Amino acid sequence: MSRVHLNRELELVAAQPAPDGAGGFAETWQKIGTLWAEIRPRRGRESKGEAGAVAVGRFRITVRGAPQGASARPVPGQRFRMGARLFRILAVTEREPGGMYLVCETQEEVAS
Repeated sequence: MSRVHLNRELELVAAQPAPDGAGGFAETWQKIGTLWAEIRPRRGRESKGEAGAVAVGRFRITVRGAPQGASARPVPGQRFRMGARLFRILAVTEREPGGMYLVCETQEEVAS
């Protein structure tokens, strides 16, 4: 296996419901922790979004392993945040049987 270079600092964030002041709830994103990661582009395409064209990029993000159920272990539905960039986590798998690293398949959408 190739060497992993964890050289990008990412925030792991999860959706939390928050009262919207009108009796309902709005979705807010709360920071769970900070992880060091390797980011590798996979592929991209242009798609139609609600407000026009959207560039959709797929990325493979590798982070240190964490046990199932640990708050530091990413799960689908969470996001990685790097500055203004958001990477939606689609799937998480262990890179090798020992679980030293986790591989996260992610998607980023940017208005084009």
